[in-house]
Amino acid sequence: MIFGLGIDIIEIERIRQSIEKFGDKFLEKVFTEGEITYCKSKADQYQHFAARFAAKEAVSKSLSDLWKSEYGWKHIEIINNEKGKPEAVLTGALGENAYQNLDIHISISHSHNYACCVAITQMSGGKDDR
Repeated sequence: MIFGLGIDIIEIERIRQSIEKFGDKFLEKVFTEGEITYCKSKADQYQHFAARFAAKEAVSKSLSDLWKSEYGWKHIEIINNEKGKPEAVLTGALGENAYQNLDIHISISHSHNYACCVAITQMSGGKDDR
């Protein structure tokens, strides 16, 4: 059963400007250590930071009915599985609460100027799960 749907699009230039203006302070507020390492390893780090930012936004929107103010950006980590597919991992208090029974599916895309993500949150453990 679908629990929530979220979508986000962001200008890559906006993320580049934030990183250049605020540096590590911005990165450490929004991204996990693993995300920072991954994005900085890419030829166009800003495109990858923007894609992960859009993914975090989309996931938070898909969880909006349960989202609490004490949760933050770093409670959603965007990783790539062994096949390179992006996945959202909920950490800390966010991962320990009611979200344990949810599966989150994300799809990320980017162009030269924009990054976007769609997130679908699905209840897990039911007989309709495939």
